[in-house]
This record gives sequence, C-alpha cells and structure tokens, in this order.
Amino acid sequence: MTTSPTRPLPTVQLRVPTDEDARAWHRVFDDPEVMEFLGGPAELSVYEELTARQRLHDARLGFCLWTLLDGEGAVIGFTGAQPWPAEKAWGPVGEIEIGWRLGRSAWGKGYAYAAALATVERVREAGLRQVVAMVNDDNARSVAVAERLGMTLAERFLLPNGVRYARRYVLELAPEAG
Repeated sequence: MTTSPTRPLPTVQLRVPTDEDARAWHRVFDDPEVMEFLGGPAELSVYEELTARQRLHDARLGFCLWTLLDGEGAVIGFTGAQPWPAEKAWGPVGEIEIGWRLGRSAWGKGYAYAAALATVERVREAGLRQVVAMVNDDNARSVAVAERLGMTLAERFLLPNGVRYARRYVLELAPEAG
C-alpha cells in the first residue's frame, strides 16, 4: 500500500455504479460546497443518467466512473475514467479523463488520492497509455491530487463561461512490467 509521509492511505473499494448508487450519489453530492466548481447541486435525474452511462462505459471500455466506497462499504463518492464528452465544444475531446468527486464527510482523509491511484492502476490494466484530468483553477484539493499523482500541467485556459480558468493535466501511463 502506498503511504503519504504522515499516514497510510485509507482503504477504498470501487464498483460499477448501480441504480441505487444514483440515489447515493445524489445524497452525497447534494451540497453547494461539493458542487462549487460544477454548477451547484443537481437533480436525482442527472445521477440516474450518469450511472446508466457509466455502466455502458464499463461494458464497452472496461472502465467508467466507479462508485467509491470507504473501508466499511459506505458510498462516499465516485472516481474513475471516461471519454471527454464529444458534445462539449471545448476541452480534450477524444481523450480519456480521470476524475474523482467525494462527499464533504470524506474530505481531508486521503480518499481522493487513494481513489485516484486505484483509477490509474485500473486504466493502465485496461490498456490506456495516457489520461487527462480537467481541474478548475480554484479547486485546490483536486489540483493537489492531480499533482500528487505526478500529472503534468499541459495547459491552463479560460473556461467557456469566460470567468474562471481551468487546467488540463496529463499523465503518461507506462505499461506494467510483466
């Protein structure tokens, strides 16, 4: 197990999201602080569509945004990878983005980094050679996770809203030694 200089990483479990996870994600993310960089809290229907789309990604690609569980099996968020949506007129269209979102009760405990490490391992096993992370400039927690993963800042750009900036990080994935 990888450790930080101050403490061991917490145990995390990842699973393909279920129908029930849509309700769990809605509950965990129904917080203005959690959703500060994502437009604010969303309706349940957003998570129902998102979990359904993730099941398709898993079936087709072998990876998705997985439901993130703590060591006791409680849903604390999600982590994983997915193709950047082609319908967005900006961003890394055609690339695979990794990401993480945790409920506030899980902040500051090492879960985001542990989950991001697990994601990197799984996408490498799925054969990916590179991933990106799109992070709002003001999201210090996610910037720290991306940089701790060893991701390289590839670009800083103005978001389509014309107000905030974001960063595109890149991580080259060396194949696992066999």
